[in-house]
Amino acid sequence: MRMIFADAAVISHALAFEAALAQAEAAEGLIAREAAEQIAATCRSIEIDAALLADEVAHTGTLAIPLLRHLRAALPPEAAAALHKGATSQDLADTVLMLQTKAAAYDLRHDLQRIVRSLAILAKRHAGLPAIGRTLLQNALPIGFGLRLAQIALGLHEAVQVFDAAVASGARIQFGGAAGTRAGLAGRGVAVAAHLASTLKLAPSAPWHNRRIAIASIAAALGMVIGALGKFARDIALLSQDAVGEAREPLVEGRGGSSAMAHKRNPTGCQVALSAALRAPGLVAGILAGLPQEEERGLGGWQAEGPALADLFLLAAGSAAAMAVVADGLDIDEASIARNLSVAGIGEDIGESLAIVAALLAQIQEV
Repeated sequence: MRMIFADAAVISHALAFEAALAQAEAAEGLIAREAAEQIAATCRSIEIDAALLADEVAHTGTLAIPLLRHLRAALPPEAAAALHKGATSQDLADTVLMLQTKAAAYDLRHDLQRIVRSLAILAKRHAGLPAIGRTLLQNALPIGFGLRLAQIALGLHEAVQVFDAAVASGARIQFGGAAGTRAGLAGRGVAVAAHLASTLKLAPSAPWHNRRIAIASIAAALGMVIGALGKFARDIALLSQDAVGEAREPLVEGRGGSSAMAHKRNPTGCQVALSAALRAPGLVAGILAGLPQEEERGLGGWQAEGPALADLFLLAAGSAAAMAVVADGLDIDEASIARNLSVAGIGEDIGESLAIVAALLAQIQEV
């Protein structure tokens, strides 16, 4: 995930945008085909020092200006003049972010689906195991232990569905030009945008410079995913307390120990997920705060989105990686579950737990 949001990836995506734009405009007769070929070849071959570019971006306030300066210096005059025709800096920045978002979403899904599958298997296996149900952190009535796991699995699955939908509708091309009017393109802006979207494998779109709902939706959906992982972590952390002992993280050498107390078996994976769940809401709120964009293109709001969205993806990836290990090797102590239930003296009537587990798992398509 760090590589997806690294400087090298930003530069690579930015060059891909400029190459695709030139080829799209050549296809529509807006620039010479030879110029487009020269631009595309230069974008493939040019080497730009990331540290130098970062300093230049900090100075100019936008990625596009120094990047285009490097490209134009490497191009013959006609091709240099044709570069970036009809585009603006925000077109480049937003498209790069959407390319990163699509790659990050693909990378994240593997661990999320792995967790859902593992939990669903455990839920089915323990659906009829009588256990204490707890409400308001107090003993309530018996439940099938698998019901708790099935609820967690479906909650995460639902969060993933919301996330997938947000990415599917939000990962789209940005191409509108200086004021979002696609000026100077001889009426071929829609066709150029369609070519761009096809080449870069993003959804086509009208300009959305000042409409940031798609970004906010992806951020909010990531917050839900991280929160759903936190729910899983919270329950396992509670169940692993010494006085409860009903479920624990898998015993892995060198993991979960204490520097001062050798007897401890700390829920380290849960710690990672819960830390992520604490940080995520502030990042989502920051992106929501940027929604009141000023007129045609805003100042400050959209520029704050990229780092916050990257952090949300990193938190989600770290949380999912940690909890995938927990889900795959979850240590369920049936003896402790039975002992706790017996001491509670609330009987063993688990109601319709078995049927509810079956209904919940039926909603998880991966199972």
